[in-house]
Amino acid sequence: MYVVIEGIDTAGKSTQLDLLKSHHPDAVFTKEPGGTAIGQKLRAMALNAEAQSNIAEMFLFLADRAEHIHEVILPNIHKMIISDRSMISGIAYASSIPYEIVTTLNLIATSNTLPTHVILLELSKEELTYRLSQKQNDGIEARGIDYLLDIQQRMKKTIELLNINHLYIDASLSIKEISEQIEEFINE
Repeated sequence: MYVVIEGIDTAGKSTQLDLLKSHHPDAVFTKEPGGTAIGQKLRAMALNAEAQSNIAEMFLFLADRAEHIHEVILPNIHKMIISDRSMISGIAYASSIPYEIVTTLNLIATSNTLPTHVILLELSKEELTYRLSQKQNDGIEARGIDYLLDIQQRMKKTIELLNINHLYIDASLSIKEISEQIEEFINE
């Protein structure tokens, strides 16, 4: 089982991942970007907005994704893998590249390895506005609320076009309610 938790920044992925770690101690936990040694360097470059070109930024994430699939996902494919983000984010965040091209590049980077379960934590505009006001924003969050909401819509479009087993959860629910929905989805 290859489970992915998706959502725009501040949706609550980290909180839910911490709970999943306590419920599934034998699972392999990972993240994109940054699940490998090379990925950590690429993640820092991308989140610090070091790439001046959208295309260069996309290729940083693709390089991380290819390494991640090779080093983490494929060697553990017969175990339960739980990942913070996946190619779904990669496709969604590469919004300046034609959808078909970025999808094809991501399928190449992942060797056509798709998650078996995707959980998308969704935020309303009001909730996102509030959550961003409570923290220091990184280079991607600084692009603004409309940008992030567009990314969230692109995540949904990607999940549906790739026909991946999924669950959408209102991220404004209580931590406990979200956790219960996730566990039910994983265990069904």
